[in-house]
Amino acid sequence: MPVLCAIFRKPNPDFFSIERVFATVGAHLDPVFEQERVTLPFYSSLAGIIRNLRFARRLKADIYHVTGDVHYAVLALPRKKTLLTIHDCVFLNRPPGLRRTLLKWIFLDWPVRYCRVITTISEATKRDIVKYTGCPPEKIVVIPNPLNEIIYHAPAQFNETCPVVLFLGCTPNKNLARVIPALDGIRCRLAIVGQIPAGHQKLLEQYKIQYTQRVNLTDRELADQYAAADLVLFPSTFEGFGLPVAEAQAAGRPLVTSDLSPMKEVAGGAACLVDPYDVPSIREGVLTVIRQAAYREELVEKGLENVRRFSAEEVTRRYEEIYKNT
Repeated sequence: MPVLCAIFRKPNPDFFSIERVFATVGAHLDPVFEQERVTLPFYSSLAGIIRNLRFARRLKADIYHVTGDVHYAVLALPRKKTLLTIHDCVFLNRPPGLRRTLLKWIFLDWPVRYCRVITTISEATKRDIVKYTGCPPEKIVVIPNPLNEIIYHAPAQFNETCPVVLFLGCTPNKNLARVIPALDGIRCRLAIVGQIPAGHQKLLEQYKIQYTQRVNLTDRELADQYAAADLVLFPSTFEGFGLPVAEAQAAGRPLVTSDLSPMKEVAGGAACLVDPYDVPSIREGVLTVIRQAAYREELVEKGLENVRRFSAEEVTRRYEEIYKNT
């Protein structure tokens, strides 16, 4: 039985989607594979990268899958037996300079050149990889993220007087800095999942936003956060895929998200789309969902239909095809 070694980054409480994605894939893999899940022991500082490469070089398997973020790990593995998944190129959204150039070499250029097969989670990310590296498009296979099956449909009456607005992630691209002023004066409770930066905590206090914060959630706890929400607000400025879009729809929650790729494609016409760079646009989207019951119901109904595209079985089948040919 071939051994499939899935390689993950060291856990970080602010980043958890990669681990959830491949836990779902692993649960549906054909039993012809013996699965081994390996977590690299160090964060990706310069010293950590060197130590992680030494660690990865000692791994023994028939197929290796670097599941994302630690792309450089492929350089320590057998080229013909290794698959790399690139979720996004957000790390290149930095000012030009030596640090950005080094990051591009280590996390993108060298791994892309080295690997025989690359998967990515959206056409938008595929375009970025080709643009930044000159990689032949035929080398990249687009496989969307699967929906986490622990997310459950939870019908509930919308609280129009003080809705719970679920907001996921606190990295700069998640856009909390614009969300806070957008909610100024709107009676709601902002349920934040992620570690809130100190500067954003001051903004929350300045705008007198009622909020709760949760970190290090299990999958079940995250599913319960969707179930407890009245609407999901995900006006991200940059994503490789935007899994919360599909998760919100699966939970039966009206969704406000960005009118940008790939979020708008993942949403499939079943979300209120806003300009994530414009505070009034975000505000108007939230108010529209709160005030218009028929519109909310339409978003929920269309979302439940749209999310069928991201079934775990179909996504896993596509990964299996690549594993069997590696």
